[in-house]
Amino acid sequence: MLKPLRLVPSNTAIEFIGFRRLAFALSLFLVIGSALSYITIGLNFGIDFRGGILLEVRTADDQADLPAMRAELGALNLGEVSIQEFGGPRDVLIRVQRQEGDEKQQLAAIETVKAKLGDGYSYRRAEFVGPTVGAELIEAGIMAVLFALGSILVYIWFRFEWQFGMGAIVALMHDVITTIGLFALIGHEFNLATVAAILTIAGYSINDSVVVFDRVRENLRKYKKKPIAWVLNLSINDTLSRTVMTSVTTLLALLAIFFFGGAVLADFALAMIWGVCIGTYSSIFIAVPVLMYVNLHRGGDTDDKLVPEYERNIAEDES
Repeated sequence: MLKPLRLVPSNTAIEFIGFRRLAFALSLFLVIGSALSYITIGLNFGIDFRGGILLEVRTADDQADLPAMRAELGALNLGEVSIQEFGGPRDVLIRVQRQEGDEKQQLAAIETVKAKLGDGYSYRRAEFVGPTVGAELIEAGIMAVLFALGSILVYIWFRFEWQFGMGAIVALMHDVITTIGLFALIGHEFNLATVAAILTIAGYSINDSVVVFDRVRENLRKYKKKPIAWVLNLSINDTLSRTVMTSVTTLLALLAIFFFGGAVLADFALAMIWGVCIGTYSSIFIAVPVLMYVNLHRGGDTDDKLVPEYERNIAEDES
């Protein structure tokens, strides 16, 4: 009989808490580097935020040739041009960056696009997104992220205790800041899809943290006489197999999207790939180790004499 695949051995006993100072130093470096990248380089905002021209067209053919359209419109020197399928295989959404000048220049750019595409397309919608709308979208995106982080903090506070909420929010802020810093550093387009990816990253990261927090709370009540470091290490190792399996399977899907999903989904997939990796790291090395520095309540009636079936050889806190 074939044995089930295990990415992590069942008797894993890694002393994660012992690496907390190194992890904190690495995370501090990443956060500071991300902040400096944002301040010095800035984000490459997409058309959604900068404003621009939006065209919805339908081809007379059975399916739109997106690569050919990108090549034709990219040669017009109108700046950034984004083309994606919209609804059906015949419908295409075209975004062109905002042109220098007033409304006349924007209308001229629309006519240039129509002339280049020719008569094989019908135009169902033509809009100009002004910079005011772009500014409103930036504000809405920031508010969405802040509201999501605040709601998660409140949920963790009521679900566990405020100490767990502190660990969760530190890890979440770490994930969000480093994701923004990554996009500032590599210069990839930052648009509404990226904001959606950041919100998804926050949800993914907190899901990992909640699984470990549940085990931490259970073990704190079961082993009340054990040192906090021992309990936290045990909890992380108990949930490590689930954490790794979830991350690997998610990454397989995201890598397929990144390499085969086309240019439209590439930036979203890149943000999610980074988010899964950094979210898994922060759940293990940030969210849980932060609990070492808060006063955790060790309730429950379970006596420490109820030892587990096997004792883990995990070193106690080096202090």
